Amino acid sequence: MKLLCILLLALTFTFGATAQAQNILIRAATVHTMTKSGTLEDTDVLVSAGKIRKIGKNIKTPPHAASIIDAKGKQLTPGFFAGINSLGISEVPAVGESNDSSLSLAEMRPEFDVVPAYNPNSSLLPITRIEGYTFSLLGADAKGSIFSGQGRMVVLDGGYESFIGSSVLFINVGRDTSVLTGSSRAGQWMLLNQAVQEAEVPPSAADSALLTRTGRSTLARYMDSGTVVFDVDRASDILETLRFADRHGLKAVISGGAEAWMVAEQLAAAKVPVMLDPLSNLPGNFDLLGARLDNAAILEAAGVTLAVSGAGTHNARKQRQMAGNAVSYGLPHAAGIAALTSNPARIFGIEDQQGSIRRNKPANLVVWSGDPLEVTSVAEIVIINGEMIPMESRQTRLRDRYLPENPVMPRAYIKP
Repeated sequence: MKLLCILLLALTFTFGATAQAQNILIRAATVHTMTKSGTLEDTDVLVSAGKIRKIGKNIKTPPHAASIIDAKGKQLTPGFFAGINSLGISEVPAVGESNDSSLSLAEMRPEFDVVPAYNPNSSLLPITRIEGYTFSLLGADAKGSIFSGQGRMVVLDGGYESFIGSSVLFINVGRDTSVLTGSSRAGQWMLLNQAVQEAEVPPSAADSALLTRTGRSTLARYMDSGTVVFDVDRASDILETLRFADRHGLKAVISGGAEAWMVAEQLAAAKVPVMLDPLSNLPGNFDLLGARLDNAAILEAAGVTLAVSGAGTHNARKQRQMAGNAVSYGLPHAAGIAALTSNPARIFGIEDQQGSIRRNKPANLVVWSGDPLEVTSVAEIVIINGEMIPMESRQTRLRDRYLPENPVMPRAYIKP
């Protein structure tokens, strides 16, 4: 009996310590709620059991011990969106066995899904999340096919089951024409329309089918209720995408959109959001002839929902630099932060878990040293699902291991 009491007491202490460890009180922050409440000055945020419990001034410290963070007016935002990338499914692009984001079958396989290959222990995840990013969209790339494949939103907490929202289908149209199309844009749309017809009415045995049975059921599911991301830049291709999506009842999202400013009114009327790279301003190919640095500002003014993407897997941390660049070319500052937080969350239907600071919502928060859209600012504290993550990665550990702390000569004179 005495032993049982001791065990119960030990369990009570353990659970109590866990509950206490989950209490975080952030005081006197400039809180970008990304809701109708806007930005709140000198405001406290209480996190408990993984969720935001209170937002207000002079919140009383909870009875259980809490981690108290004195923000001293520093900016507090929701965790940022790392864009469409291959975090967790690609380690070193040049090493084939570490790259699971691409499929090389030269066939139309919309059923290709990168989610089963996700590795939360990838060294790239800590590098990205300590820079203030808490979620990203896994992208797929089926080389030689118009259908790139499927991906999904994932929380960068290092968990094996950290996927949120529904799967997303990626379609690539434009200059990167598939080998299946005879290198013709017209051929792309011909085959896309035929694929949709196959999904609606399966072909007979005598017909030459483009899709497998699984591929047809996959495409049919997206025609019914899914989100389809079209990777497209040229204005005329964007308009054709809008017509295609409307004709087949697809929920479309434009990725790339270098010339989207040319058709901003049509995008706004169709309520189709755009995920763009605000740094794209050079005519690197014939689809980018109209690229310009105020693309985001023009789209925002027209009423198009914007998200920032395009920094890639190994440079995902530069997403905020891209948003800051858009702000320097006319995009309102609040819209720049929204393009990294609330907008991508809303576009992909995960606003109940990411993208804003609201009561009873999972706590995904970042305390910044300064303006989060300035390259000189850094993420000082990152909270994912209510837990403060260690601010370290493979790079920081290597730095701490090999960089002398108090060298006699300046750093430039020291051999690494």
